[in-house]
Amino acid sequence: MDVHLSPDLESKLSHMAAQQGRAAETLVLEAIERLVAYEGWFLQEVGEGLSADDRGEFIEHSEVRQTIDSRYPG
Repeated sequence: MDVHLSPDLESKLSHMAAQQGRAAETLVLEAIERLVAYEGWFLQEVGEGLSADDRGEFIEHSEVRQTIDSRYPG
């Protein structure tokens, strides 16, 4: 797979890699791994939320407001 970066982005990536003493390719792979892991987690959470909603398991807005207010007063 080839990924084409703009000259500006490639320059920033090279600079970041040099600062960290790492290969730019390593940074790119780590970023892609984080993106893929996050997207998988997010889609799973959305699916669980939709399933709970289908079962009628949801929290009313007023309950959410009370929880937020109790955790973060003021």
